[in-house]
Amino acid sequence: MTLAALVCVPDIVVAPGEPIAGRFGDTVAWLKECHDAGATLASACSGALLLAEAGLLDGWEATTHWAYCDDMRRSYLRVVVHPGRCLVASGDGQRIVTSGGGTSYLDLGLFLIARFLDQDEAIRLARIYLIDWHSIGQLPFSSLTRSRQAIDRHVAAVQEWIAGNYTHPAPVAAMVEQSRLPERSFKRRFTQATGLTPLEYVHTLRLEEAKQLLETTDFAIDAVANEVGYEDGSFFRRLFRRKVGLSPHAYRPRFSTFRRALAHSSVRPLPDGA
Repeated sequence: MTLAALVCVPDIVVAPGEPIAGRFGDTVAWLKECHDAGATLASACSGALLLAEAGLLDGWEATTHWAYCDDMRRSYLRVVVHPGRCLVASGDGQRIVTSGGGTSYLDLGLFLIARFLDQDEAIRLARIYLIDWHSIGQLPFSSLTRSRQAIDRHVAAVQEWIAGNYTHPAPVAAMVEQSRLPERSFKRRFTQATGLTPLEYVHTLRLEEAKQLLETTDFAIDAVANEVGYEDGSFFRRLFRRKVGLSPHAYRPRFSTFRRALAHSSVRPLPDGA
């Protein structure tokens, strides 16, 4: 393979949790050669796993699609993974640039244009193509990967119960009662099975429902808080901002607009014989 000054690594077709060790040997070797020759390496989405497999991220910061962040942490212990960020430049001379999921590649493209051409051109293209810099990062989506499948039957039963009862005024105490286990034993087993404490799990369920309400209703913020189990609207606002990365007020227009656009888009049937 010919060496290059700039290498862009696209996402790779592997499922989250699927190992890639030894599967892309020639590509990994070529990436190392390019890096050693002074090239800048940029990855989109899960492409960062190839850079990690090549050892190029050891001791450096990186990001990847939020669905692969936990896998990267477990498989490449020397990589400092930032699941909430859309773009991370690191390595010697910041010659390794990793981007997160979905449209984060747009941020990556603008970053590379600004570096290799000039900043004004990157801004001009952003205006022409109506590109909005993803300053909020991936935090609004990353909670989707935090809950692991439960293999403990007591925990699984409680998960099923709390899914319909997360507005309970004392949810953790109720979960302990449902489990019929000693409190300390239940909390330990629940955390082992899900990766979250019982209270964190309840917050995750409530906040995911709150997102749905913000996207699909015109309820006031305090009403949304009450609907998902929070009596204190101020606490709900602080928790939402800390966990999601932006306020409920800012979340609503950003994501409800997108949802409405999808809801009103028409699906056209294929022509006969297509």
